[in-house]
Amino acid sequence: MAEPHDLTALEQAAAIRRGELSSLELVDHHLRRVDALADTVGAFVTVTAERARAAARAADAAPADARGPLHGVPTAIKDLTLSAGVRTTFGSAAFAEFVPPVDADVVRFLTAAGLVSLGKTTTSELGCSLYSEGRVAPPARNPWDLAYTAGGSSGGAAAAVAAGLAPVAQGSDGGGSLRIPAALCGLVGYKPSRGLVSGGPLGFGAFGLPTNGPLGRTVTDVAALLDVLAQPVPGEPYLPPAAPAGGYLGVARTVPGRLRIGRFTTPMLADEPVHPDCVAAVDRAAALLTEAGHEVVEVPAPLGPEAWPMFETVWYALALAPVPADREDDLLPLTRFLRERGEALGAARLMAALGELQAQVRRGVRRTAGCDLLLCPTLAAPQAPVGAFAALDPAEDFDRQRRFSPYCAVFNVTGDPSVSLPVGRTAEGLPVGVLLTGRYGDDATLIATAAQLEHCCGGWDQHPAIWRAADSANVNITSEVGRGPS
Repeated sequence: MAEPHDLTALEQAAAIRRGELSSLELVDHHLRRVDALADTVGAFVTVTAERARAAARAADAAPADARGPLHGVPTAIKDLTLSAGVRTTFGSAAFAEFVPPVDADVVRFLTAAGLVSLGKTTTSELGCSLYSEGRVAPPARNPWDLAYTAGGSSGGAAAAVAAGLAPVAQGSDGGGSLRIPAALCGLVGYKPSRGLVSGGPLGFGAFGLPTNGPLGRTVTDVAALLDVLAQPVPGEPYLPPAAPAGGYLGVARTVPGRLRIGRFTTPMLADEPVHPDCVAAVDRAAALLTEAGHEVVEVPAPLGPEAWPMFETVWYALALAPVPADREDDLLPLTRFLRERGEALGAARLMAALGELQAQVRRGVRRTAGCDLLLCPTLAAPQAPVGAFAALDPAEDFDRQRRFSPYCAVFNVTGDPSVSLPVGRTAEGLPVGVLLTGRYGDDATLIATAAQLEHCCGGWDQHPAIWRAADSANVNITSEVGRGPS
């Protein structure tokens, strides 16, 4: 018999509309799962149970004509995202007790749409790394195999969704931070076009690299959450692309016309061998898209390893988030390393790096200008163990990260919409993601094609064995629990 968490986000909302479940019942159900499993998978930094119950009661009291497609559904907010009155640590001991006075715009939109946040999900410190292992929460672990990382910087969000602690979650992506955890945990992680989702009310736009976005188990759930997040806000530094008339959920339920899709597997930011499982996932996606009527052609990678020094320079600058001077010693070694490099940058060097990076982007876009979409691996290897990066010297850690993820960050630089889709599996049954990327501003075509590929794959709403775990006492990170599908 299906449990409430077995339902997709849209199915949970439909059950509320039919009167089969209340938002409060759903929230209580998911909070019980959070109590049982959140520390095991390292999903949450802060759980806001009483706030969630109060919000669920308000959602249940709302008039029927004020309820959107996700009204009353539980969700979670990344710990990098401002939440008024809720401890927000940015993944760092330096901000262990920080409580923001304002909500981020996306948090306001989630609340207005009737979604109910269960709390703040684990992230990497200041969003600086592709794994979420800090000092304010347990490490984010992959629910498919707890020995492996759930990724970062939206690792806790991915762990929560993949373990059935919330059906959808908000995250952000500055260099792959939604797509990397999605690939590792068998989810759909969507980075919208630059400007589509507000980054406000604070911040300077960070050179256009980061954006908020949705994470979920199905394309339609992700599209529905994107409709909630993609609200125009005056004063944003980038002009938002026009949304489709029927919304992104409507687009996800349509079939795209015949497209020209460029396929490549050559890593872009590192000269790194690509694992056969990652290539096999791209091959499978290409075959299914061809069977669906699209033209899939080999294309050169838009950028190559020569772009890395420029991106590296920009990433050093992005690590320079304001930190109280008396709390610098609380930062992790990797964060301190990145900040030291950033502080050594001069304005001339940073501007030169930004200019050269944009010049390379222009050349790269021309190489693939005849394609509607691009298809490549999400990562160069399917998985990475917890601790595999953090145990290294910070310089080696940072270099190992770019070798593990040599694809995603390029599309933060271009601003194109990009989504990781769980097309492949390893021999052990662990997820393998592929990256599908669209033209800037054409999120509609990307979402429609992603939904079509999901249908061709027979659906992606699959669950790890830990999905059925009754309580954390029955889960041991060295046991077989958490391995393979349920």
